[in-house]
Amino acid sequence: MATILVTGGSGFIGRHFCCRALEQGWRVIVLTRHSKAAAKRLPSRVELIEKLSDLDENLRIGVVVNLAGQPLAEGRWTEARKRRFIESRVNSTQQLFDFFSARELKPKVVISGSAIGYYGPGELPVDETAAGSDSFSHDLCRQWEASAAQFESLNCRVCYVRTGIVLGDEGALAKMLPAFKLALGGPMGTGKQWMSWIHIEDMVSLIVHCINCEGLVGAVNATAPNPVTNQQFSKTLGAVLRRPAILPMPAPVVKLLFGEMGEELLLKGQSVLPKKLKDSGFEFKYPNLHSSLSQILD
Repeated sequence: MATILVTGGSGFIGRHFCCRALEQGWRVIVLTRHSKAAAKRLPSRVELIEKLSDLDENLRIGVVVNLAGQPLAEGRWTEARKRRFIESRVNSTQQLFDFFSARELKPKVVISGSAIGYYGPGELPVDETAAGSDSFSHDLCRQWEASAAQFESLNCRVCYVRTGIVLGDEGALAKMLPAFKLALGGPMGTGKQWMSWIHIEDMVSLIVHCINCEGLVGAVNATAPNPVTNQQFSKTLGAVLRRPAILPMPAPVVKLLFGEMGEELLLKGQSVLPKKLKDSGFEFKYPNLHSSLSQILD
């Protein structure tokens, strides 16, 4: 039975992953600073620790799944908030490396979070071979991945999971629903910007796949194979909800309300394709947007 250490385990993706990992028969240990709150969100079989030193030195952690990080789309990006974004990702990953580098028993696999913001905005489809462009999101992801790459020196297999918009019971979709249910939803800006999305079930399945597939290493795009434009997304969500989705939010309003965050995350996008996953034999359960939204909102 594999023993897995998870950071960010009580978050949206982490919570779903922990449940799946238990179903796989794995022992799951979650590192969290807020164990009481985490206990309310996670199954009782998940073990909670508040610091790495709580781990028994004779316990072999086979897999580290590093999902910790303050959400980027919670509000305007102030300089102080940007620093917290970096600290909550880069510094926490560095602490993991420092701990395991001093520990005799090393993990075999490290699955570390990243995001498709690495690529920067663009209209042409990109896969894992694409270079990033100059932006805060790219710089954040580059630093995050670099801190995780240190595990390679410990002979760990490392995957950087570059995640798109995850659709499920929390996250971006939950924030959109109130307006769309009131028929107040619609595209943002021109609506031509790409949205690379993934269903939460496929997100969890691909993390499990990365753990089990020894041939996967380095960047792995966590996106469904069929990205859509913001306009297409709005139209599809409206159709599933049986509501019109025709009220646009003009770009100047988005910039006024959300500042740099709105300009970088909401008005710009990427068409990101999961080439490595498909080449490794991974099969998406929800490859199309309409069926994904229908399943979530049914």
